[in-house]
Amino acid sequence: METALKVELLQYTPEPEKLVSAAAKLCYSSSGIDTIMGNLSPDNVEKFIEMLMNLGHESPIEHVDFTFAAEGVSRALTHQLVRHRIGCSYSQQSQRYVSLKQFKYIIPPKIEHIPEAKQRFLQAMESDQKYYDELVGMLYKGNYEKLILEGIDQKKAKVQAEKISLEDARYVLPNACETKIMFTMNARALYNFFHLRCCNRAQWEIKNLADEMLRQVKRVAPLLFKNAGPSCFRGNCPEGKMSCGKMAEVRERYLNI
Repeated sequence: METALKVELLQYTPEPEKLVSAAAKLCYSSSGIDTIMGNLSPDNVEKFIEMLMNLGHESPIEHVDFTFAAEGVSRALTHQLVRHRIGCSYSQQSQRYVSLKQFKYIIPPKIEHIPEAKQRFLQAMESDQKYYDELVGMLYKGNYEKLILEGIDQKKAKVQAEKISLEDARYVLPNACETKIMFTMNARALYNFFHLRCCNRAQWEIKNLADEMLRQVKRVAPLLFKNAGPSCFRGNCPEGKMSCGKMAEVRERYLNI
């Protein structure tokens, strides 16, 4: 069953830009902690954040967190996503505990647009589902009988046998298999994520995710994420000979995202 990307910003640190400004104020003024949140007018908030961005002083933005939930994403995407470890936390739907009697999947656009390729892809998904279901059934029988012999009552044995069976049957599931994930990143981690994953050379699925995440955080903290985007948006392209060569186009796009 084909599915599509859905990502939502579930929660974030209240008044994130004001809190970052307070951290900057503590660093660069004589204010004590009793007054650190005072006199932070919109103009002052903008001034402090602009100063941080110009100085490259990024540690104050680690004080604010943003929590997202995503579904309609593939295991291929989440294998990349969870490589972002510093300032990040993840909770992902388990293939070990959740039965995928009709798993959803993501079709790459280049396969989608070639009828013969899409047909072969769908055949592979149907085949994977068939083998998964068959393996669950085969494994369940042996696991259930073993648990009964160990003295487990029938009701508990049925539940445990199914979970144990899913654990091994999942090995036939493809990278295209849809998953759901919740994750939290602080603003500094998000900047790093956007630098890498909004790049034209990023894998298409995680780039789509990154672009949508950027749109959503800019709605709630436009000053904080004013300079966020691929590395070439506010600096030089780090890709060297592998550059996409479209820096001007990229900069124009992320000014309006």
